[in-house]
Amino acid sequence: MNQTAQILFPVNVSTAFDYAVPDGLSLARGDFVFAPIGKQMKLGVVWSLNSNEANAERQLKSIVDRKATRPLPSEMLDFIDWTARYNGASPGNVLRMVMRNYKALDPSAVVTLYRPSGDAPKNLTTSRAAVLREGGPWPARASEAAARAGVSSGVVKGLVKAGGLVAESGPVDPPFEHPDPDHPGRKLTARQRAAGDDLVEQVKARTFNVSLLDGVTGSGKTEVYFEAVAQALRQGRQCLILVPEITLTQAGLRRFKERFGAEPASWHSQMGDAARRRVWREVAQGRCKLVVGARSALYLPFSNLGLIVVDEEHDTSYKQEEGVIYNARDMAVVRGLVSGHSVILASATPSLESLHNARTGKFSHVVLPERPGAAVLPDIALVDLKDHPPEKGAYISQPLLDAIKEVTDRGEQALLYLNRRGYAPLIICRTCGEKLKSPDTDSWLVQHKRTGRAMCHLTGFSMPMPKHCPKCQSEDSLASVGPGVERIAEEAQAAFPHARVEVLSSDTAGNPVELAERMRRMERGEIDILVGTQMVVKGHNFPRLTFVGVVDGDLGLAGGDPRAGERTYQTLVQVAGRAGRADKPGRALIQTHQPEHEALVALAAGDRDLFIGVELAMRDMLGLPPFGKLAAVIFWGHDPAKVDDLAKKFLNAAPRAEGIEILGPSEAPIGRLRGLYRRRLFIRADANVNLSKYMQAWRAKVRPPSKYKIQIDIDPQSFM
Repeated sequence: MNQTAQILFPVNVSTAFDYAVPDGLSLARGDFVFAPIGKQMKLGVVWSLNSNEANAERQLKSIVDRKATRPLPSEMLDFIDWTARYNGASPGNVLRMVMRNYKALDPSAVVTLYRPSGDAPKNLTTSRAAVLREGGPWPARASEAAARAGVSSGVVKGLVKAGGLVAESGPVDPPFEHPDPDHPGRKLTARQRAAGDDLVEQVKARTFNVSLLDGVTGSGKTEVYFEAVAQALRQGRQCLILVPEITLTQAGLRRFKERFGAEPASWHSQMGDAARRRVWREVAQGRCKLVVGARSALYLPFSNLGLIVVDEEHDTSYKQEEGVIYNARDMAVVRGLVSGHSVILASATPSLESLHNARTGKFSHVVLPERPGAAVLPDIALVDLKDHPPEKGAYISQPLLDAIKEVTDRGEQALLYLNRRGYAPLIICRTCGEKLKSPDTDSWLVQHKRTGRAMCHLTGFSMPMPKHCPKCQSEDSLASVGPGVERIAEEAQAAFPHARVEVLSSDTAGNPVELAERMRRMERGEIDILVGTQMVVKGHNFPRLTFVGVVDGDLGLAGGDPRAGERTYQTLVQVAGRAGRADKPGRALIQTHQPEHEALVALAAGDRDLFIGVELAMRDMLGLPPFGKLAAVIFWGHDPAKVDDLAKKFLNAAPRAEGIEILGPSEAPIGRLRGLYRRRLFIRADANVNLSKYMQAWRAKVRPPSKYKIQIDIDPQSFM
């Protein structure tokens, strides 16, 4: 044996392990191999290879075998390493994100599949007719077609003899349709065409570059970046489009099919194992050319990636908060750097970091300042709740009620926005003042009147709505405090008894098919008033929607989040932008107790530059991103005293360095989560500090006790 290999396993390990390579076994970087670790045989990846001279004196275990499949591309290994190093994660855990389904490493099984012959079968019985009518989509296995038609598999097989079906061998996981880059799309305006041409030139360069596609709501950003996708497809390369929540974009998937003649492969958390296996294999083999997915799609093993688009790049859903903590928007830029291809960040309300990078020349800035055709941006005004308080026990002010009546009388639609699920965000006892909380988490339970339950939205804990106070046992003393979307819908229905009022939130959305049907009913005008959470913000286009009412414009401004103003501005621009997207003008009213807040003033004035200028000046003065860097350290454990001790020990181990400011430790706003106590440190660093490297050096100095955890979060987005 004259060669050693460093094997990384998809487990929580910080380094690859050395193994001897048996004579006659030819290996390359990225190969999947079987090797013993402890008493188990595990599948790992060859991270590097070198001669055996350095390990001549060591007795190394040997690799057992190489799996006969395509290796992970070298740039994918570099990306895994970069992700781990930057985010303070173990490389093994990042590799585990990539190796999601071991069965995807094997070729698809071959089975007998059936499809209609196109000929009229002999002796067409009722059961056979049901198969031909309901057994598709074709080709299908006999069991699948039979189940859909409600008959036995024998009926399907009998149709072959009768001439109605054809049987042929095919893979269980069929390949995806190839998108056609030259399939005719929607006609672009001159401004959209110019923006599309800019992006196409970036893709043609076949080098790393980043473009910020900055377009107002309804300006046609999707159609514009489709031009860049088409160019990458013409080059024979793969394209990845990241979206905040794949289950919300059924209409978006239809737009892909309209433009490219084939639906893209989709990747999201609600997929079953078989669907994941199919996508992973086809992507790894280079046969799947177009993927639309949530943030984890970034870690699919693309073999020939030519373009990444991050749609709604400002969205906080791109931040993974558990396991390996990372921001998919930032890691998409890194993926482009590692692989040497284009990245497009698209948004109507870009993050200040992306805007700063565009203004300083790090990113190309492609701007779409107007909606095409007759569509114009909605008029936005503030409703000062000090001047227009709702009636006692109500939450919708008279100006909003008047606007809803006006549009519904014209046969148009209204949207009421409140980013609170359920009926009421707080349940309190009128007798003793007890606030109902989750039993293992310091968060209030939310009343859901529709299901009769009280729920914790952080942990998923749920129980029937109690009839008496769990502390003082008083009956009928529990009161619902504050509004959620269910309560707003109830109020809207009472004010407009003949209107068709529906709620859209993650509690009522159902599965993707049900959600798509609800969106189609909204598009067809079968809903008069839609009451929704942030689900309504993301990419929906309702031609008849002409009024948006924001019930609580102050909701995102509370707390200690330094990005609160930015997020409030982004969200309200996006939700107001749902109105007037066709030929009818739109209008938005925002209820607020803080009409003087700079985000709301800029929003009402339609002056984005005003808000950006004020916000960037504040960030610059405080040394916050994009002018500085942030990190958080979260300490977890069952004993609050031991968690405090761990946090203090960690603080005392901080390396000395210029340009570093440490705040804390302190109890997190939610001090207990899923039974574990939490403490936090915040670290602010100057822009020239390598904060990731500093945090890694610091973390290496402290080993937490068993069952206690130290979690590093680079560029935190959540401050709970």
